[in-house]
Amino acid sequence: MFLHSVHPVFFCILQLKTFKQLLTQEAMMTLVYAFINSRIDYCNSVFNGISSQLLQRLQAIQNAAVRLITGARRSQHVTPILRQLHWLPIRQRILFKTAVLVYKCRHGMAPSYLSTYCIPTSSHDGQRHLRSAVSGQLHVSVPRTTTNYGDRSFAVSSPVVWNSLPAALRLDMSVFRRRQKTFFMSEATDSV
Repeated sequence: MFLHSVHPVFFCILQLKTFKQLLTQEAMMTLVYAFINSRIDYCNSVFNGISSQLLQRLQAIQNAAVRLITGARRSQHVTPILRQLHWLPIRQRILFKTAVLVYKCRHGMAPSYLSTYCIPTSSHDGQRHLRSAVSGQLHVSVPRTTTNYGDRSFAVSSPVVWNSLPAALRLDMSVFRRRQKTFFMSEATDSV
């Protein structure tokens, strides 16, 4: 399924390229958000833990979209342009969207079937006095599996992503999204 969904996105990029001369950069950015980023973000948490080869394909789509918006040449490095547009690279984008979904689960803004997987460690009787309970970590409710597919499930990956965030970020919910995006943006800069 994933391999078939790549070609229509590149087709959208080619179609948008024909209108590039007629549109402003802001209008082109709006169209890219509507047609390309929405497809990258759809069911984003499913992409958590995918192979680096598939991750590179998604990154190639994002890079093509960035070049379409800014007119950058193919030989130009895209990372500074991503930073200028305030876009996260695909790997950090997946982690960001998963953490936002966990945040919504913890605050009653997500469906209850997802919220059942986001149980704070402090709500378990024998674990209330642990450091992980005090720092706002989540309990991994499903035991670790021997396959990669089980580890990619929301039940396992969402607490892992949430628990990997700094404690200050998990505990201060008033500015969560802004600080979280800043955290992932600096993580993306450090990894390049």
